[in-house]
Amino acid sequence: MAEKVGYIGLGIMGRPMALNLLRAGYPVWVYARRTEALPPLTDAGATVCSSPADVARHAEVVFTNVSDTPDVEQIVLGDNGIIHGAKHGAVVVDNSTISPSATRSMANKLRNAGVEMLDAPVSGGEKGAIDGTLSIMAGGRTEAFERVLPLLQVLGKNVVHVGGNGAGQVTKACNQVVIAQTIAAVGEALILATASGVNPVKVREALLGGFAGSRVLEVHGQRMLERDFEPGFMARLHQKDMRIVLETARELGLALPGAAQVTQYINALVGSGDGELDSTALVTVQERLSDTEIEARK
Repeated sequence: MAEKVGYIGLGIMGRPMALNLLRAGYPVWVYARRTEALPPLTDAGATVCSSPADVARHAEVVFTNVSDTPDVEQIVLGDNGIIHGAKHGAVVVDNSTISPSATRSMANKLRNAGVEMLDAPVSGGEKGAIDGTLSIMAGGRTEAFERVLPLLQVLGKNVVHVGGNGAGQVTKACNQVVIAQTIAAVGEALILATASGVNPVKVREALLGGFAGSRVLEVHGQRMLERDFEPGFMARLHQKDMRIVLETARELGLALPGAAQVTQYINALVGSGDGELDSTALVTVQERLSDTEIEARK
């Protein structure tokens, strides 16, 4: 018999992920603060609940996918939170990107109530969520991971158990460090090409064939050339993720100067009112600093 599944947080990522679970044949109970997010799920057969606790009363595995650490804490531990409705032996799977230390604290509180937790943040953007091709980095007990793995494999193609509780969130922080700095590096390269009178379209094409080639250069480099900053991953969310990176570094006494620098670009982008744009738009901050706009030519 298929696991009974709950999904809380039906935004850009959560809605298609919950739909994929429904399409895979799992019975799904959902909760959303914004009722306008519900029709695609109810049309597909989901049952709407009145609170996170109500979801947990029905489901054996409850997914959460919301914006920030306080939101997850409220959904999991708040007055109408999952902990007040979850059955003994249930598993909470958090697909959000939040603080590793807060994740460990929540996992301990849930375990004391007889509930396991996996932190399982995702990478791959809205398209990956729709296509079920996300990269999922999971932290938690092996037994909980193995139980939930069939569900995670509906949502993603690269599912890795990286360690205990909090390890998934640390891995996502590492992911965001690499992506943010690579976006900035691609921006610098295309600005340098333009300022030198060399066609950045051809520069990108050449770089894709060597060691500088990357998914970021392929996808986000093309976005920069086309001035396409429609959000796949909004800058304000990347700003939140980089805040988590730097907070974690401070807790550990680490110096991450590259991460700190690119966070300033993202801060400037969000501060200028462009936080709803894709984080690739941080290149516009770099362009202003160099008084050079990337100029794509045929």
